[in-house]
Amino acid sequence: MNEEKVNKEPKKLSVREFLSLGEVGGYFFRGKDPSRPRNFNIRMMHGINKLSIVMFLIAVIVIVVRRFF
Repeated sequence: MNEEKVNKEPKKLSVREFLSLGEVGGYFFRGKDPSRPRNFNIRMMHGINKLSIVMFLIAVIVIVVRRFF
């Protein structure tokens, strides 16, 4: 089998790509989708998910601050 040399250098990210929020940002800042069902249970589920993500990020920030200061 012929094995081609594969470039193993890591991909360089631009600042914009590095600081993008990706799916988490899309979860918090997406618009209303009329095809998505509007149900009380689903709204509460998404509300609890958003709250847990925020609490996790705050905890990570607190741990980093305690570690370095």
